[in-house]
Amino acid sequence: MPDRVDTVRKVTHIDNVRLSDDGESVIIIDQTQLPNRVVYLPLSGLDECCEAIAALKVRGAPAIGIFAGYAIYVLSRRNASLPYGKFAARFHEQKETLNAARPTAVNLSWALRRMENVVTANADLPVSEILDLLKKECLSIHREDIAMCMKISEYGLSLLRDGDGILTHCNAGPLATSRYGTALGPMLLGRERGMQFHVFADETRPLLQGARLTSFELQKAGVDVTLICDNMASIVMKNGWVNACFVGCDRIAANGDFANKIGTSGVAILAKYYGIPFYTLGPTSTIDRSCPTGAQINIELRAPEEIKEKFYREPMALPEVNCYNPAFDVTDHTLVAGIVTEKGICRPPYTESLKKLFSGQD
Repeated sequence: MPDRVDTVRKVTHIDNVRLSDDGESVIIIDQTQLPNRVVYLPLSGLDECCEAIAALKVRGAPAIGIFAGYAIYVLSRRNASLPYGKFAARFHEQKETLNAARPTAVNLSWALRRMENVVTANADLPVSEILDLLKKECLSIHREDIAMCMKISEYGLSLLRDGDGILTHCNAGPLATSRYGTALGPMLLGRERGMQFHVFADETRPLLQGARLTSFELQKAGVDVTLICDNMASIVMKNGWVNACFVGCDRIAANGDFANKIGTSGVAILAKYYGIPFYTLGPTSTIDRSCPTGAQINIELRAPEEIKEKFYREPMALPEVNCYNPAFDVTDHTLVAGIVTEKGICRPPYTESLKKLFSGQD
């Protein structure tokens, strides 16, 4: 294994998603430009906000939720002069359009529902006051995510020992969430506290979030990271270099099945074979209690060009070759050692432990 890094660095937190000072736009880091360029995009129109989600300029389930809250507020400001009935109708139309931008990550619909509840619960107020409440709500969504990421990082860190090797897939760090992130949070928090880890980051085909984003974040934070191709995970585990697998999640079903970036299920199967504990980390907003099992999760299919052309100077397959390009797969709950949330670590049976997280809220 490569030599470990000895330098302790404080994690530099960047605002990957934020509301502009004047409230007229939501500003994001364009993740499609990383790691070579850090580009900030101000977005204020419905079409460009939807395109930012669909094109993965903003991505990561929690970050999409934060973005959606800000985006629907920015869009609603343009309708301030409408009477309540037309304002609410327009809000609902724009909310549904944003919600259709990506179907798998539950945080998108969760955040938009929270914002819509503000509109419907305050029908007796002037639109100007509803807009003030919408601003408070979207800022609350962001603040809550920061707090949740810190708690998830603490719980996740309790599962690790100094010197552990960790394998992660896709990207679930600060860029995909806020502050420390979810799956990367324990590694970043532990590094700040002087702990040493060696992280193996899958490149994550076909969009390379692991290569472009995860290795970028870990390297900048001073975490010892090695980038590997997705099909190298098995040999790294066989070599005894991995003590745990930490991944994020976009939607968790009531039975503990969960959707994450394509390839996650394969990592879980390999981990099970080699006797390595496999954990998914995410906020309770990612848990969809209305979804009984992973079989009911709608899997987004993306353009075949992402496999054949993206990141290549010229196409790597003939135009007539068919491609199957699902953005996510579902990992079976039987492969999961634990689900780490801001409320604690859930263990099997997940139908019981996940339900307990919401006791008293129904």
